Amino acid sequence: MPLACPDPVEHAVRSRKSVRGFLPRPVPLELVERILSVAAYAPSGSNIQPWKAHLLTGANRDALSAALTRAHYEGTPAEREYDYYPTTWRSPYQERRRATGWGLYSTLGIAKGDRAASSHQHARNYAFFGAPCVLLFTIDDDLGKGSWLDYGMFLQSIMVVATAHGLATCPQAALANYPDIVKRHLNIPASEVVVCGMSMGYEDPDAPANQFRPSRIGVTDFLTIHK
Repeated sequence: MPLACPDPVEHAVRSRKSVRGFLPRPVPLELVERILSVAAYAPSGSNIQPWKAHLLTGANRDALSAALTRAHYEGTPAEREYDYYPTTWRSPYQERRRATGWGLYSTLGIAKGDRAASSHQHARNYAFFGAPCVLLFTIDDDLGKGSWLDYGMFLQSIMVVATAHGLATCPQAALANYPDIVKRHLNIPASEVVVCGMSMGYEDPDAPANQFRPSRIGVTDFLTIHK
């Protein structure tokens, strides 16, 4: 017999993607709060629920965007508070990383070696790709790796629930590149680590960047069955 398919859930997971072009249409605050309230059911070790979130819209969103964009174009060194990527890339991760980066830039018409165009595209992270609202996430700096794993489940839950409600998202580690700026603008204490950000809004279907979607490896590439 074929496996039963929980269609709404599976559809939300499969259709979720990182959107890099949003419509200026406002997102109702009550909808964002509902999404977060559902995502808060994500599991966490001993139910400590280590996540903390900040929602920015309007003038506050624009002020943070301006500060981060200025830091980018002024060449301010990124000082992320944790290692997101490996210090040395190796196969197969290097190939997957390159395929995604080159695939996106090719879709946007950015040639290899075009530093100016690449810099401009990277700066769009700090404009939140035009999304009307952005979430910034932090975690207390004395929590362990288990809590960071829990955080990932919380973030995934936000994105899936948002998709189910017709919203688009883009999780952004780039928003953790300048933690001092983020903390200053949001009055976040030094004892918290900026984990990432997430742009949220309604997808612009005509945005060129949204025409690209990276592939996924097959189950047989990561699954070992023990009988």
